[in-house]
Amino acid sequence: MSLSRTLPIVLAAVLVAGCTAREGQQTTTSGGPAASAAQNQSGGPGCGREQLGYPQVGIKGATVGFSQSEKEANPFRTAETRSIEDEAAKRGVNLLTTNAQGDLNKQISDIKSLLDRGAQLLVVAPLNSDGLQPALDAAKAKKVPVVTIDRRVTSQPCTDYLTFIGSNFVEQGKRAAQAMIKATGGNGKVAILLGASGNNVTVDRTKGFKDAIAGTGLSVVAEQTGEFDRSKGQAVMEQLIQSNPDITAVYAENDEMGVGAVTALRAAGKQPGKDVKIVSVDGTRTAVQLVADGSYTAVVESNPRFGPLAFDTLEKFAAGQEIPQTIVISDDEYDTTNAAQKLANAY
Repeated sequence: MSLSRTLPIVLAAVLVAGCTAREGQQTTTSGGPAASAAQNQSGGPGCGREQLGYPQVGIKGATVGFSQSEKEANPFRTAETRSIEDEAAKRGVNLLTTNAQGDLNKQISDIKSLLDRGAQLLVVAPLNSDGLQPALDAAKAKKVPVVTIDRRVTSQPCTDYLTFIGSNFVEQGKRAAQAMIKATGGNGKVAILLGASGNNVTVDRTKGFKDAIAGTGLSVVAEQTGEFDRSKGQAVMEQLIQSNPDITAVYAENDEMGVGAVTALRAAGKQPGKDVKIVSVDGTRTAVQLVADGSYTAVVESNPRFGPLAFDTLEKFAAGQEIPQTIVISDDEYDTTNAAQKLANAY
């Protein structure tokens, strides 16, 4: 499903703010049609262009490389790429794009290719948290600043790359747990459909959820990776129904797996949203529609509209302003009380 060009874009501005030497944090507010930035709460130096010795490259007319990590069959990836492309067009950017198709080695080659093709600035959606160091080293050697989006890498911000822009994934897990507790009364047997291994998104969303249900009557009886994929999520759910027929709740770490779980539950004669509560993370139109229809419990948004924030950040860096090493994009939430009204905001 592609992102409609009429969807609201988060026009969140990045304020000049400090951050600690390891990982400061700046947070934007509501994930609706327009969002403003909240001042960074931590002190210490940020990342400055003169401090790093990088050349001044303004956005207008610049050649910017965008490295996408995965196939755009996933609505999140489609929306993410469209946001970068739309914002580049607005700002008069010469945008070069690549897609690694889920292959880490290809993403490394893609980034090096973008550099060879003259990219002066880079926006990278990492496939994994580990493994991109050779590509980051290549960019650093050419004094090309790198903004990473949506998945955090284990390399050093303000040294190996400029900054990370993304969601607070632990908080997403906590919010999903809160929605599940509300829907179940805090009691039940939960299956977790884990995301792909090797990245912080899966780790953090799992931690946030488990921490938040600790001490309640909700217990995790099964967890298995569905690789953030709809068909794999369906297959895993089919297996879990066989091995744990008394499951009463499913936490899917993205919507695609959650939608796959709906199909599996229906095939097993269960009513998703009623017999089995389902909460997931993303904000795709398909999942939000299921919430509106009563076949799904809640969706915590993971905002893919990084274009405005990414280009704002690079512009501020070029102007000599200090950039926080972490910038948190705002995320909305959908449940049975608002899904129908907010469906147009989904992607």
